[in-house]
Amino acid sequence: MAGLDVISCECVASVEAVLGEGPLWDPRINCLLFLDIKGNKVFQFDPSTRKTRVFESKSMISALGLAEGGGYVCVHRDGFARLFLREDAVRLEQICDPEADIPGNRFNDGKVDAAGGFWAGTMDDGERLVTGSWWRLSRDGECRQIDTDFHITNGPAFDSNRARVYLTDSAARTIFVAGFDGERIENKRVFRQFTDSDGYPDGMEVDREGCLWSAFWDGGVIRRFAPDGGHLQTIKVSAQRPTSISIVANTIYVTSARVGLEPHQLEECPDSGGLFEIRLSQDIGAEQYSSFVGN
Repeated sequence: MAGLDVISCECVASVEAVLGEGPLWDPRINCLLFLDIKGNKVFQFDPSTRKTRVFESKSMISALGLAEGGGYVCVHRDGFARLFLREDAVRLEQICDPEADIPGNRFNDGKVDAAGGFWAGTMDDGERLVTGSWWRLSRDGECRQIDTDFHITNGPAFDSNRARVYLTDSAARTIFVAGFDGERIENKRVFRQFTDSDGYPDGMEVDREGCLWSAFWDGGVIRRFAPDGGHLQTIKVSAQRPTSISIVANTIYVTSARVGLEPHQLEECPDSGGLFEIRLSQDIGAEQYSSFVGN
């Protein structure tokens, strides 16, 4: 697989997110939603107008998925919830909190799988303890623990053609891959291990060719890997801490963060915390977007 030609790479929403995350394309409105986890905001970017709306939240929202019938499913400070955007505010309807007994944990990244289940990972909010787990909220409302003993959870990313799921532990600089049968994972193994010079693997997405894209915190890049783990391509973005990826046709959207950056680092990368748009020479986007179909 050859490298893809990059037509352009620019910041399209300079929102100065503290911890930008969770880009999600919504084909119902042809807009990209993304989050500021630490800023308690949901953003809605319209590529046709190049304008961004801001919705304020009373809770820390860290991941979104489409929900059948309208609205979204999400994870926030207190677990899984339905999310609705009303005027300039966020309304939540609580579903469940599987880690109510671990008050130091919070939810981080998440995504809906092809069967309509919503996956989300937890982590110690202080980033010190290895107390993170992966949970899956199924269409019948059951919330099941999929895996545990993660430090900082990121992902997941699904390759339905190969019946596999990718899970990242960013603190361990490791992307794992496992088989997934719709209910549980099996044969979890290391897909790629990275070094200090690479940065930390963060949010990720699988493209139409089955290749995995990952953003690299403190790497200032996104990278593409073949299904066998081989490195295919690196694309630089003008942010030291890119956090996650959403692929739409020939466009890659990349979120980023400002948290923890020194003044000189912000001078070097003033668009840190913004949303970046990378245009490619060919369409590699997902053919469809899964929706959560639970009650």
